[in-house]
Formats: sequence, C-alpha cells, structure tokens
Amino acid sequence: MRLHSNSLQYYIAVLYASRPFWVCSPQVAYTPANTTYANCLLTGLSAGQRVVTVQKGPLYRVKGSHVTLWCKVSGYQGPAEQNFQWSIYLPSAPEREVQIVSTIDPSFPYAIYTQRVHSRGIYVERVQGDAVLLHITELQDRDAGVYECHTPNTDERYFGSYSAKTNLSVIADTLSASMVPQVLTRAEGEAMELTCEVSKSTTQHTHLSVGWYCLQGAGESHVEEVLTLSKDFVLRPGPSYAQRFLVGDVRLNKVGNTMYKLFIGGVQPSDQGQLYCEAAEWIEDPDETWKDISRKQTGRTSLAVMSQGRDLSVDIAAAESSLSEGDTLQLNCMVGAQKSSSRNFQVLWLLNRVEVARVDPHGVLILEEEYEERAKLGQLRAFKQSNTVYVLTIYEVGLKDNGIYRCSVSEVKAPGDFHSIQTNLSSGIQVDVKPIESRMHLSVSTSTPQVVAGDALTLLCEVQGTTSPVSVQWWHLPPQHLGPRVLVATMERDGTLSLGSVYRDGGTRGSLRLEKASSGTFTLVIPNTLDESDGGQYGCEVTEWSRGQSWTKERETAVTVSSMALGLHATLRSRIVTVRYGQSLELDCQVSAGYTLEKVPVSVGWLFQPSPPTGHYHKLVQVLPNGTMNWGTAQPHFQGKAQLTKAATSFRLHIHNAVAANEGTYQCEVEVWRRNTLPQGQPTATTRSNAVGIKVVLPESKLQVATKESTVEIAGGADTTIECRIMFTQNNSQFAVTWYLIRSSADATPLQIVRADYSSVLEYGSEFSLPAQKSRFLSQRVSSNVFWLQILSADSSDEGRYYCVVEEWLWLVDGWYKLGEGTSGRTTLEFKLPEHELQLEKTNHSISVREGEEMTLHCLLQGARLPTTRLSATWFRGEESSHVRPLLTLHHDGTIKYPQDSLSGRLHLRCPTTGDFSLMLPSVEESDAGVYFCEVQEWQQQSEGKSWALRALVRSGYTQLTTIPPEPPVLSMICSSPPLLNFILYLPLVLILLLALGGVFCWYFKFRKSNRGNITGEDQLMELQGTGGVKKT
Repeated sequence: MRLHSNSLQYYIAVLYASRPFWVCSPQVAYTPANTTYANCLLTGLSAGQRVVTVQKGPLYRVKGSHVTLWCKVSGYQGPAEQNFQWSIYLPSAPEREVQIVSTIDPSFPYAIYTQRVHSRGIYVERVQGDAVLLHITELQDRDAGVYECHTPNTDERYFGSYSAKTNLSVIADTLSASMVPQVLTRAEGEAMELTCEVSKSTTQHTHLSVGWYCLQGAGESHVEEVLTLSKDFVLRPGPSYAQRFLVGDVRLNKVGNTMYKLFIGGVQPSDQGQLYCEAAEWIEDPDETWKDISRKQTGRTSLAVMSQGRDLSVDIAAAESSLSEGDTLQLNCMVGAQKSSSRNFQVLWLLNRVEVARVDPHGVLILEEEYEERAKLGQLRAFKQSNTVYVLTIYEVGLKDNGIYRCSVSEVKAPGDFHSIQTNLSSGIQVDVKPIESRMHLSVSTSTPQVVAGDALTLLCEVQGTTSPVSVQWWHLPPQHLGPRVLVATMERDGTLSLGSVYRDGGTRGSLRLEKASSGTFTLVIPNTLDESDGGQYGCEVTEWSRGQSWTKERETAVTVSSMALGLHATLRSRIVTVRYGQSLELDCQVSAGYTLEKVPVSVGWLFQPSPPTGHYHKLVQVLPNGTMNWGTAQPHFQGKAQLTKAATSFRLHIHNAVAANEGTYQCEVEVWRRNTLPQGQPTATTRSNAVGIKVVLPESKLQVATKESTVEIAGGADTTIECRIMFTQNNSQFAVTWYLIRSSADATPLQIVRADYSSVLEYGSEFSLPAQKSRFLSQRVSSNVFWLQILSADSSDEGRYYCVVEEWLWLVDGWYKLGEGTSGRTTLEFKLPEHELQLEKTNHSISVREGEEMTLHCLLQGARLPTTRLSATWFRGEESSHVRPLLTLHHDGTIKYPQDSLSGRLHLRCPTTGDFSLMLPSVEESDAGVYFCEVQEWQQQSEGKSWALRALVRSGYTQLTTIPPEPPVLSMICSSPPLLNFILYLPLVLILLLALGGVFCWYFKFRKSNRGNITGEDQLMELQGTGGVKKT
C-alpha cells in the first residue's frame, strides 16, 4: 500500500470501507497497440467514493514486444483531468516499490527507469482526463512484476481506493514462421500452391492465426489480404478474393501440425505481386479478451501472371452520376468482344470493391443479403439486357449508395463453370448522392395564453414549405418542468388521430379536438383545463416524410392556467348585529374572484355556530348551482323562517322573527367548479367568509324580590315558615325558587336547601338530600307572588340566615328562556330557650393519636338538671376542606342515628353515667383527623301526652385530632436503617474476635507463669544439694 502525504488518514479510510469486490465487463477500447481494458464496477462502495481500476491480471506478454497497461479512476472530486503514477514491485523484492513514471512529476522515476522514460521507451498516454495507458515499447525480462497505478488525492477527504495493481509476466517469444522464397511465373488460369511452416512452444494456452497477403502496386505499398485462418479456426478471405473463395478457387489447407498450404486454382493478373505468410500468437487475458502477443512474417515469393491476351473489354456508364436522395440510379455495363453472342459472360457489380449483385450467363440474378432485401421492396433491379449490355438500377438512392461503381466481367467456357477463361474490370465511376434538404418552416401560437382552470385552450400550429405529407404531434411540459414531456395528441400522415394516455378520459378535460384546418394549419383545442398543471409549455412537433426519409421540427408556446382559488374571496356583512327578540335580520355575502363568477358553477352554504360556541360550525343551508337547497338539521325550524336571495355575486340570508336560538356566529362558504363541467364531487376551489356575530336581545326582566332583612325566634321543636315575596313581574312569567341557608358557623358558604323550578319540580341540595331532611324542609307556593319555606320540628342545627333566589322564565316560541333573577333579603332563624343553662367544658384541646390505636373524646355535662327532663347529644366533626358534619345523634328517647351507615361500625357512644356522652373510636384511621365537638340538648315534655320541647342546649370546646402513622415493626426498622443493620451483622463477629484474643492472652500469661515456677524450683533444689549434700532427683 502506498502511503504518501496524509498517509495515516488514507490508511484509516481504506480500513474503514467494507471489503469491496469487482465486477468487470470486458470492453474493447482505443489503444494504439490494440490494448483491451474492462469497465469495472466496485461493489460495496458508496456513491462519491474514489475507485481506481487497472487492467486485470495476470498478464503474459512476449519479450521484446510493445506492451500497454490501462488505468482509470472514477468517483473522484476535483478537476476532470486526474494525474497518475506507475510503480512496479519486482519479484526479487515484492515489498519494495520502484517508481517508473508519473504524469505530474518528471523526477518521479527511479534511476533504473530514468533513461527509458526520457527516451520514450516507457511513457504514459492520456486517453481521457481520467484514463491513461502505460506504454513499454520493448518489453524486457526485468519488466516482469506487479504494476501499481496510483492517483494522487484531489478529494476533500480520503474515501475509497487510490491505487490498483496488476501482475505482468514476461515470457519468451517461441513463435516461428517460415516459407522458402521463390520467384514464380504462371500463365493466367494456371494453379499455384505455396507452403508456410508455423510453430510455437509457449507453455501458456495460446492460439495461432495464419494469413496470406499480397504486396501490390508501385513500391509494393498496397497490401491485399488473400486468405486467413483466424485464431478461432475460421477461414476469412480478403475482399478481392471473396467470390473466388466461395467457388473454391482459393483454398487454405493444413497439413500436419505446422504446415499451412495456400492453393489458387486459377491465377489471375490481379494476383501478381509479392506473396508472404504472417503468423500471430494469441493469448486470452483474464478479462476474456484475446491479445496478439507475437507476430512473424515469412520471406516473400514473387508471382508474375502472364495474360492470355484476350479481346475482352469492359466499360461502365451512368445515366446521371450526381443525384439527390430519392432519385434513381441507372448503370450500364457494356462488354466488347468478338463473336460475343456465342460466348458466356458472368457480370459482377461492385460498389467500393464490395459485391452488390451478380448476373450469370443465363441472366439469373444473385444479390448480396443487404441488397436482396431492397430488391424485394422494389428498390433495386439488375438484369441482362443483351449478351453485351447489363443494367443495374437503384430506385430511391440514399447516402449509403455513394461511392465508386465498377463492373467485373468474367468469361467462362460454359454456364456453371467455376473457372474463368479471362476477367476484366471496368474503370470506376463516381456516384455522388446529395442529402435532401427540408425547407419546412414551423410556427406555434395560442389565442388563449392566460386562462382560468376550466377554460378552453386553443393552440395553432402552422407549417409552411413542405411538399410531402406531414405528421403532427402535440406535447405538453408542465410548469417549472416538474415532470417529463407528456404526449397530448398525434395526427399521422394519413389523418389518423390518437390521444396520449393522460388525455383519453373525456370526462376530465372534455373531448380534445385536433383538426387540420388547411394543408398546413393544425389546431388543438382542450375544452376544459383542469388546474395550474395544465399550464406550461405546449409544443408542436411536425415530421415531413419523403422518399424514405424524414425531417422533424418543433416549436412551442407558453400558456398560463390560473387556479380558481386565485382571487376567490367572500365578505359577510350585516347592517344590524344586535336584534330584539322577534325582529328580522339580514346577512349579505359578497363574492369576488379574478374571473367572471356568473360563468362558472357556484354553490353558497350558510354556516352557524351557536352562542356560547360548541367548537364547530353547523350547516344551516346550502344552495347548489342548480338552485337546489340542502337544509341542515342543526335548527329544525330554520327552514320555515329563512329566505335566500341572489343578485349577481351577492347572496343574502334573511331570517324572520329572530329568537334566542338564532344568536351566534354566521359564515358563508362559497364553492366553485370548473366551467363546462357538472358540479359533482369535490369543488375546484372553496373559500369562507369572515365571521359575523349576531346577538338576539330577549325581553327585559322586570322581576323585583323583597329584600327586607328579618329575624325569626322559635322555641326548640316548633315549626316555622320563611317567606319569599315577589314585589313586581310580568303577568305571563313563571318562576323557579331556590332556598339557601348560611349557617352561623365561621364557614359562611351558602347551602342549597331545595329548588322548585318553573314546573314545580323539587331538587334538594346535597346537605338536605336525606329522607329525614326532605320531610322537614318543604317549599310551597302560597300565591302567584309568595313562596314559603316550611321547617318542621326545627332544632338548633337549623339556626342560620335563610334567603331565596327567584328566577324569571318566559316561554318564547321555541322554548323557555330565563329573563333574569333576584335575591331576597336574609331571614335569621334563632332559637329562644328558657332561662336555664347547661354546662360543658369549653376548653379547646389538641391531641395526636397513632393510627390503629383506640381513642376516646369526652363530653361530660356538669351541674344539676331537672329530673323531668331528658338529654340528647350530637357529635360533630369538621375538616378544613368541608363543612361541619354530624357523626351520630343520641335522641332524648334513647335512639342513636348515624347520618352515614358506614359510621355505625366505627363510632361508639359511651354513657357510663348520666350526662357523660363520650365518643370512642376503637381504631383510628388517617381520615379521622379533624376538629371534633359535641352538642347536648335538654328536652322537657309540656304535659302528659304532649310533645317534647327544647329547654336548653350547649356546645363543648373543640378538640383537634391529628393522626400519626403507625410504628413500623422492629425487623422493618432494622432493614430500613443500613447503619443499624450493619451494626447488628458485624457486632457478633467483633465479640467473637475479642473473646478469641482474650483466650490467647490468658493462655500466654499462664504459660509464662508456669515456666518461671519451674526455674525457681530447680534453683532451690540445687542450693540444697550444695549445702547439705542432698542430691537432685
């Protein structure tokens, strides 16, 4: 691999690319040395990738021969003329590059090649900007090796292959050809035979070709091929010997492996000259092309032919030798000979030394294949007029009939005899055929250069200066050349009409008309253009036909087709946008366009969006081009009160007796179709107008409701009535009354008690929807302008401010409409209790209880009470996000009621002693958090059998309950705390380690103590022995 500048980048680029493979197709190209190269495609490389291709190897060439190697580059960037550098890797050093020659750098060659490059023994021939040939004029043994062709980089980045290699082997030249030189003299008509010996000993598989040639003329400058055995083992005669080869007068025979014999049955004066044999050795290259690697010529044999001196003369004449295409050529061949009527002549007609026709002695015509076809068409005729006059006639001559005509006359002994007695060739006569020039002039125009979609196009094509029939073809090129040319219509020479595939459907553009108005005027009419794509360039192509030839000219003209949406605009207006109920209103839709609207089908639709908007428009009505009206279903009564009119381009909608349902936003939608088409399917163009809002004002409400504030005091358990009075209203109005309560607590949000609509249908609020509440709060209409709210058996929980909201409703043709509403003054309901007070603890508390634990809230009545009274108690709970709600109530008759059945299983009332109404929650939940308080009421029966009356009530202080999440289990606490878990896991290990260390220390001290005792004892024993003479045992 070559690594020049930026070699690292190049190396990476080559490694990065996937491994390509080559697909080559052989193709013979121009080279001086008949070199072949292949067009190769590099598969696996992307577009824009540089590819260097070199002649495929291995190649075998003969020492001393002229050798060429081709190289080309593709997929490159930069200049069209690329540079090339050739190097060789010799077999003795296959890794070392030896530079040979460069197209850019004169100093590129290494020393061993410098002399050969400077002397043009090695040079580079540029075939084109990106292809070159390396020439080695005389191949040497040292030229064998691997040749590399490299192209310096001109790309923005290294991408692709920059070099390619091929292998060249140098073989010995073993071809030999020999023939014994002779000087031969033969009489005309005698036979002659020459022998050529050809051999080779090449180890590679090669083929031989052997040919015989004759040098003639002054200085032997003209070489005439006699007969050749090709490398494919096919015999090929020279042009002058073709007829003699066919009749067997000229033959080539192979004798043994090396002998080739040329036999001529009857020599003719034209055979006179220097005859020699040439042999060529051919080898098949890897690209499957054959290359001649060696050629050898033998010595020459001189042949002299003595003419028999016959009296045969031949002359040729033409009626006219300067002709125009389509004219008739007549040639006469005249034979001069004594006693010609009793002799047999065979005549050959030759054009540029190539046989055209042959007439045998019987007058039978034999034609070459090309001319036989023309004879069948009546364009050629050759016949024997007499034994001395022969005629060749060519009708409707063409440029291919240009040239030199001769006639060759051969005398034979008898008809059918292949051996001629004598042959004579006439002189040549030059026939010139001039091409016919057309004087046709063409112009194209249109009377409709600018049209709107749906209009017709008229195109005119005028032809002048023609004398023969013409064919006309119309084509269309869309605007901005968005597509290929489209065939519109064709008129043949015989008047046959045909339409292009796009224009065959008459339902889209109508029936196209292509007419011939006069001999040179052609008109194309497209009745109905589709859209802008029908604009662009329209061309007329005219072809004139004469004598088998044709001349074509074309011209074009531009047409603009505008869209029907161009300039199409709708404006909606109304003189009055606010109308009273029952008043009429009118909407005017003005439509404008860049063309005449009255000439195209137009549809107008009216759209409506009610107020408040529902998100989309409803179709009220659509007026089709034929006047048909399609009514929408959005407003069933709209058809009976709408009137539609049209004046030119103004479309009006008149609505009688406007009602509230007519209030909203209006638009008009305009649809147009192409002219001269039925308004079916999708319209050609559509536009919507601006939106106009219409407001319908209902009758003014005159409702007045009494707003006087009042206070009502009642005793506990008594019934009471709250009044709502209408002071003034219209006679035919209906009313809906809604009663509200604002409790005395800090939360002053009004609570809906009950609503009685204008049909007297009752609807209770959520706080009063229980049956017990419904039975105590009753709404009643006492008179036409007085409404009561009756509260039965009122208790302290009913205290608060009451008021009513009255809505005035009126029936207006198509339904009930709310005209207005009024709110009454507040009526405060208070309880008047006897001069007796109950005592409860008023202190506020805050407690925190863990979820799941039991909790008890105390409500203890203090002080004495009358023995004839009874007590009732109610527990309440309030939250920040909702009102205070009762949890349970202990009535004075001993019954307990729960407003919600779900609370009966969770709340328990403990009454261990009289006056103790403690509330117990066995298991506290998170939802139990809130503010709790209790209310105790004292009741006394009026007399025997009478109802119980409320004598006193008292509320406790507030208790704020906060819930605490439950404590997790010990194991969960351990697992959820990594430090604690690590401590528990590692503590036993640390204890075991400490115990082990303690045991080791104890053992160590005990061991040391034991050793000291032993040593002391020995010393003492030793001392006893020294003083007392006691021996140690």
